[in-house]
Amino acid sequence: METKLENMEPRKIILDCDPGHDDAIAILLAANNPAIDLLGVTVVAGNQTLDKTLVNALNVCQYLGLDVPVYKGCGLPMIREQLIAPSIHGESGLDGPHFDALTKQPEVQHAVNYIVDTLMASDGDITMVTTGPTTNLAMAMRLNPDIVPKIREIVLMGGTYQLGNMSPAAEFNILADGDAAHVVFSAGRKLTMVGLDVTRKVLCLPSIVERMGQIDNRAAKLFVDLMTFFNKTQKEVFGWDGGPLHDPVTIGFLLDPTLLTLRECFTQIDIRSEQSYGRTNCDIFNIMKRPPNSAVAMDIDVAKFWDLIEAGIRAYG
Repeated sequence: METKLENMEPRKIILDCDPGHDDAIAILLAANNPAIDLLGVTVVAGNQTLDKTLVNALNVCQYLGLDVPVYKGCGLPMIREQLIAPSIHGESGLDGPHFDALTKQPEVQHAVNYIVDTLMASDGDITMVTTGPTTNLAMAMRLNPDIVPKIREIVLMGGTYQLGNMSPAAEFNILADGDAAHVVFSAGRKLTMVGLDVTRKVLCLPSIVERMGQIDNRAAKLFVDLMTFFNKTQKEVFGWDGGPLHDPVTIGFLLDPTLLTLRECFTQIDIRSEQSYGRTNCDIFNIMKRPPNSAVAMDIDVAKFWDLIEAGIRAYG
């Protein structure tokens, strides 16, 4: 399957994540595609505590044979108390697969310092992709604001212009550190918000698990093991037959920008309310007459997404 970026220079990205079943598939999709140059994986607390999400990122990279550096980042939100999601991702944060004894080690440098140093040394050609709470990126922006104009683009999984999944108002990644999201959304860089409005449409139904299971490689086995557990918890918590594969949509969008239908608008993060903390207030109808600071994903080509996932799995041989 061809991607839209095949005849262009690979898109340089730093993937900031909190694995997490869907984060693991985002790593799988990003790390072995000629259209993406995955410079590093930075890890934050989110789906589970930092000690667990770090091990999960290392396990996924080791299992897939990826020569990608992994950096340990922030273990707590900027201000609020910690929020994790064991009911969705299990006690390890990546329950389901069996991993061999871990030998891959994280880099010594802290993720925030790595982000700062890498962006400052760049030609302004690095895209920041965040699939967890945006604590690492926000802290990097606060540590050295000079990195902000160095960011080519921010593509994040988080938020919703409709209904949340952790409260009526808020999606998990934003709720887990709304203050960090406020820093990122108000930074003034090009930002694409891939929220629940589109990721809820890519449910990994049993037919999808069966389809990917027909591929005979390690990536396919990892996908099936991950999604079998993920679908079980999604059924228990939400009553869905398939779990929404949130995070890989960010990578799919970079591989093929026609995957998403976007609308530019002004988005503000609610960091003051008790009931609606973490809500992404997207001014879809331009009521406030403020300049857009985000491109909000409104719709997704579901068939194209699963084709991208299949192609990503098959790329592992």
